[in-house]
Amino acid sequence: MIKKLFKKKGLLIIILFYIITLNNVNGIENKIILKIDNEIITSQDIENEIQYLKTLNPNIKNLSKERLILIGKNSLIREKIKKKEILRYIQKVEIDKKFLNQLIKNRYLKLNFDSKDKFIEYLKKNQVDINIIENKFSIEAMWNQIIYKKFLTKVKINRDDLKAKIKIEKDQQNKSYFLSEIFFTIENKSNLKNKYQKIKSVIENDSFESAALSFSISDSVAVGGKLGWVKEKSLNKTIKDSISKLGKNNYTSPIFVSNGYLILKINDIKFEREEYDEERELKIAENYEINQQLSQYSNFYFNKIKKNITINEF
Repeated sequence: MIKKLFKKKGLLIIILFYIITLNNVNGIENKIILKIDNEIITSQDIENEIQYLKTLNPNIKNLSKERLILIGKNSLIREKIKKKEILRYIQKVEIDKKFLNQLIKNRYLKLNFDSKDKFIEYLKKNQVDINIIENKFSIEAMWNQIIYKKFLTKVKINRDDLKAKIKIEKDQQNKSYFLSEIFFTIENKSNLKNKYQKIKSVIENDSFESAALSFSISDSVAVGGKLGWVKEKSLNKTIKDSISKLGKNNYTSPIFVSNGYLILKINDIKFEREEYDEERELKIAENYEINQQLSQYSNFYFNKIKKNITINEF
């Protein structure tokens, strides 16, 4: 009887020891890394974010663990700050389902999937839930809606200048660039050289995409800085002059723009012949200019909000 009781007690002690040890291990693995106001970010949150970013940006998979952790932290900080601002205006992060599906479709087509089902299968293989994708895309879409409502009236478009530029280039072959960007700010102009060297080091040793994820504060950071195809005639003179002499896979030095500096990379170049339509070309140029200005206001507004938020790293 005593032996049986001892065996039971011994087994109970072993089980309790196992549970305590397991809890301690989990406690060590899942530490609090950041606190944004009253909201915490754990090491597991960062791991999940890294997995999400690697799944949607496959080119960063081979980066060092340290670089991926930095990218994951920066990504979560941006997301948490944007979400906090969104929830000042509404009670729940939610957008029209049809619009959300279109955003998801745009993304999976860029990853060369021809259906949502194949995209979801790909996500599952990489241990990323589609609900996470939907939530993140909804946050970004609602942030853009806030920027649009707040700053659209401040956007200035000179249609006469755009028309004149289009007419000059109407007989030229249409040239388009597939661009990626890194947009950053500095507190003092004297810091520009040092900041650029840091960015350049990551570009040369890792990739432009990695540098964008690490340093860019533009909304395009979610896709590794990719802007997609942009017609040369829709670019302003400063940017056009900066990239016109560059070839594929080359990037510019920092270009001063409103509220910060821009580094552009040419991923690809194409030439097209198409029937000239002034109104269509004007609309394309206008939309590009509007998006550029709203993007600058987005960066300005984000930095303004961030200054009023307490971020502690443990």
